[in-house]
Amino acid sequence: MKKLILIIIVLSVRILNAQELFVFTEPASNMATGSAGVRLNNSFMKDIYTHKINYHLIPELMFGVSKKLMIHTDAFLSTRSDNKLILEGGSVYAKYRYFSIDDVHSHFRMAAFGRYSFNSSDIHQESIDLNAHNSGYEVGTILTKLLNKVAVSGSVSFLHALDNGNNNEYFYGNKQRDAVNYTLSFGKLLLPKEYTNYKQLNLNAMVELLGQTNIGSGKGYLDIAPSLQVIINSVARIDVGGRIQLSSKLYRTAPEGFFVRLEYNFFNLFKK
Repeated sequence: MKKLILIIIVLSVRILNAQELFVFTEPASNMATGSAGVRLNNSFMKDIYTHKINYHLIPELMFGVSKKLMIHTDAFLSTRSDNKLILEGGSVYAKYRYFSIDDVHSHFRMAAFGRYSFNSSDIHQESIDLNAHNSGYEVGTILTKLLNKVAVSGSVSFLHALDNGNNNEYFYGNKQRDAVNYTLSFGKLLLPKEYTNYKQLNLNAMVELLGQTNIGSGKGYLDIAPSLQVIINSVARIDVGGRIQLSSKLYRTAPEGFFVRLEYNFFNLFKK
């Protein structure tokens, strides 16, 4: 049934006329130079054993350093361990756009990115997640194509898991500390049908494939993440989406859940 849903969603996106702003992944483009943004990322993930809903809050700050470079910093808080919202760590993310072909109604861009995360929570699953669960680093590249109202983006990255803080060792063995992440994202702009001014409400529909393969064990997973996105006055953004596991051989405690993001951007804050 999940494979049928995947086929229907992917085919429907391919035939429709998306803004290059994805919910679960980053595109190759950067935010405007001299701008800053703030995000509140909220995940509600169901534990497959206890059936408890774990809440993860990730506040995030973003900075457009130049037309080619942007930097994110965030903090990780969750209720997974103690039923109380506890600060568990944070990360620094940087993205550098190194290639771009721009036209009137289309562009193709490539970017390199890196992330360093530190986390003090207990290591509780075999999959490596630097966005809330594991300490470690990640490097990769993103390719994004925008044509009229359709955006397609893909990425591949290398991850290395470190021991978590508070003496939480990565106990799956040194040979399983490395993994490859890969993503494929499709998006389309639903509204407006025609642009007349920047204050128009934008509605985007997206579907994203999120996968990982552990280099040491050869085991992996593949998720699908459909979402809707609303952009208000070109500065505020609301994302709502869900993450569904299609297949997995990696041990994961809470692979599926619901995601909500609130974002606001400030332009021309510092000199270009």
